[in-house]
Amino acid sequence: MLGVAPERLDRWLDGVAARHGRFTDVRVGDDDAVQVACADTTTLTLTAPYGWTPGPAPLTAFTAAARTPHRTGVLLVRRGRWAVGVFDGPELVVSKVDSRQVQGRTAAGGWSQQRFARRRGHQTDAVVSHAVETAVRVLGPHAGSTEALATGGDKGLVAEVLADPRLRTLAELPRLGPLDVGEPTKAVLLGTPAQFCAVRVHIVEPADR
Repeated sequence: MLGVAPERLDRWLDGVAARHGRFTDVRVGDDDAVQVACADTTTLTLTAPYGWTPGPAPLTAFTAAARTPHRTGVLLVRRGRWAVGVFDGPELVVSKVDSRQVQGRTAAGGWSQQRFARRRGHQTDAVVSHAVETAVRVLGPHAGSTEALATGGDKGLVAEVLADPRLRTLAELPRLGPLDVGEPTKAVLLGTPAQFCAVRVHIVEPADR
């Protein structure tokens, strides 16, 4: 599965046609994915990250829809660090990145290990609590105008954050991702549109059959 940036899609498709021959068939599937057949029997399945309305020329309508900016919320959570942001297309509108210390693992055993585990659990709970407050403050005011939510990091911690009743509107949005991210820094947050805006492409060449 490939991810192609919307602004590169036209040029990328031209390259496919140059390598595999003209497009002999273009149709829209039941899931609104565009299915393309090439002269050498290579097939493409293009899936948009957001909903779109097929038109008489489906590939033209698809590429135009892929370039349309959408407002997206982003929530990234890992142990000790979290980042939230709202994007209009690839442009960041508002964000907050924060951290809280969570102790690493210990090799100690017995009572000290149990006490450490409890302390680490309390610290993780504090991360979730602080991440919730950040999400409520930063994402909450935009939840009504946000079209989708992209999440990344620790799935369990993300789920705990979104379980807060104050984030219900956000949690009920269509979900993009999961995003493949490292530690939620500002640079990582700024790089997330390259994933959640990308058109997903599944290509099958004759040699793959």
